[in-house]
Amino acid sequence: MSASRSTGTTDALGPDEDPGRERPTAAAIPGSRLLAALLDGMDAALCAFDAHGTITHWNREAERILGWSAAEAVGRRGFAGWAVRSADAGDVQGRLLSVMDAPGRQVHEFALLRKDGGRVLVRTQSSGVRGEDGKPAGVYCAFSEVHAQIDLERSIALSEALFEDASWGVVAVDVDLRPTVVNGYAARALGGGRTTPLGRPLGELIVQGVEDLESALQHVLAEGAPPAPAELWVTLRTAEGDRRRCWRSGFLRLASPLAEEPVPLGVGWLFRDVTAAKLAEQDADRVRFRAKQLHRAARQAAECEDPMEAATTSLDYALAGFADHAVVDLLADLAAGERLVRAAATPSDAPGPCLPVSGGPLPVRYAPGHPALQAVERAGSVRAAAPAGAGGAWAVEHQWPGDSVHALCAVLRSRGRTLGVVTFLRAANRSAFELPDVMYAESVAARVATAVDLARLTGGPEA
Repeated sequence: MSASRSTGTTDALGPDEDPGRERPTAAAIPGSRLLAALLDGMDAALCAFDAHGTITHWNREAERILGWSAAEAVGRRGFAGWAVRSADAGDVQGRLLSVMDAPGRQVHEFALLRKDGGRVLVRTQSSGVRGEDGKPAGVYCAFSEVHAQIDLERSIALSEALFEDASWGVVAVDVDLRPTVVNGYAARALGGGRTTPLGRPLGELIVQGVEDLESALQHVLAEGAPPAPAELWVTLRTAEGDRRRCWRSGFLRLASPLAEEPVPLGVGWLFRDVTAAKLAEQDADRVRFRAKQLHRAARQAAECEDPMEAATTSLDYALAGFADHAVVDLLADLAAGERLVRAAATPSDAPGPCLPVSGGPLPVRYAPGHPALQAVERAGSVRAAAPAGAGGAWAVEHQWPGDSVHALCAVLRSRGRTLGVVTFLRAANRSAFELPDVMYAESVAARVATAVDLARLTGGPEA
C-alpha cells in the first residue's frame, strides 16, 4: 500500500468512463439471480473483476462497508478515482490482478475510500478465476474490515488456547448435557483422556453431585450465565477408586451467532479444582469452632460446684457439631481394675444434654474386645465403625444408642491413673471419626477426667 496521504477529493467516476454509458449488471447474465442471492447472503464483502479489471459483481456486505451500491460499482474499472486514492490506485490494482497468474490465494490489506469520503482499512483474500479454456478470466476478492477480522481471529485464538493450554478446566457441553470438547486440565480432573468423556452422560463420570451439576447446566441453558462462580462438591469414579473433589465453576451459555434469534448450542463450563483450599478452609473453621467450644466449656465448668456436673457440661459443649451421643463409663474399683459402670450418657432416642444415669451407676457388660475395654487396656483412643449392612444390631450389641454407626473411645486419665472411658458416637448421616477428631476428643477427655478425679477426691457422686 502506498505511504502517500493526499487529501484531495475524487470524482465519482473513473477518468476513462462515460457517465451516460449503460453499465452491465449481474442481472443481465443468465442464472445471475441465483448468483446474486448467494452473494448478497454472504457475511463477507465480495467483488469480482474480469480479466481487464472491470468490476462484475458487488454484494450487499461490500455496499455496507464502503457505501457504494452495486449499481454504482459494477462496470467500473478497478477502484481508481472512487474507492481508493489516486496515489494508491496503481499499487492496489496491480496487487489484486497479479493473483490471476499466481496459484492459490493472496492476502492483502488496503485502505479503501467510503462513499462519504471516510477511509476504512480492509483485509482482502483474492484468488484468480480461470475460464473454460484454462486461461485467466478474472479475479474474485473477498474483504472485511480489519478490526472485524482481527476480532474474529482473536476469538478463534482464545478458543483454541482455552482448549489447549488453559490452567483450568474447560468443557463444552451440548444441549443434552454431554461433553463435546474438553481441554487437558478437564480431562485430568475427570480422570481420563481428552476423548474419554466425549458424548458420555455426566452420570457415568460422577458418582455423587451430578444432580447439582446438571441442574446448573440446565439453568444456564434456560436463563443464562449465573452472576458468580459456584462451588460444586462431586465424587468421581476413577480406576483408583472414588475421589471427592470441589470444583469452583463458572458457566456461559453458547448461542449461534448465525441465527436471527439466539439458538442455544450448549454450555461452556469452566472450572478449577479447589479441593485442597476448601479442605484447609474447613479445617481452619473447625479448629476455630472447637477452640471456642473448649473455651466456653472451661468457663462454664468453672462455675459448677459439683465436679460431675462440670464433667457433663464439658461434654455438652463438645458434642456441638462433633457427635450425636456421648457415654461415660468409669472403673468401679481403680486399684483392682474391675468392670466399667455407666456414669453418664446423653438420651438414646433424641438429642439432649449429657446427664448422670438415673438410679445410680449401672454396670455395663461389655463383651471381650469391646472398643471401650480396648481403650482402657491400651490407655489410648480407639475408633470403631459398624460393618456395611449391620444396621442397628451393631449398636445394640455394643450397648450404644441404636442409630450409632461410628464410635470413638477416649480414655480418661488423671494423675497417672485410668479412671474410665468416654465414648463419642455418630449416626449414619455423619462421616467416620478421623485423626483431627481423635485429638479433639482427647482434649475433651482430659478435662472430663480432671473433673471426675476431683469428684472422687471430694467424695462426690460415684460414677
